[in-house]
Amino acid sequence: QVQVVESGGGLVQAGGSLRLSCAASGSIFSDITMAWFRQAPGKQRELVAQITSGGSTNVADSVKGRFTISRDNAKNTVYLQMTSLKPEDTAVYYCKAIRLGWPYWGQGTQVTVSS
Repeated sequence: QVQVVESGGGLVQAGGSLRLSCAASGSIFSDITMAWFRQAPGKQRELVAQITSGGSTNVADSVKGRFTISRDNAKNTVYLQMTSLKPEDTAVYYCKAIRLGWPYWGQGTQVTVSS
């Protein structure tokens, strides 16, 4: 079992920045692939960024150059640094841990970008 808890969401003006954090516990964090997804009202959940246990990253084209995913294995935490935020980035952001092929989701954190 892996427990996943997100934090850091909130309300920000367009052009602003936010950093989301996701803490994972219950397993060896360095062995876990971590990812951020988001889901806007009426839309499907979509992958925002992923980082493997080895540190390889994958970022969605819609946020490339604006969002950065990173991890601190000593703190069992993955981060999503979001800059140049746009109203279309408004969504609930979910953290996902993948261990041995099994997904573990957090409860989500709301990000709202006002124009």
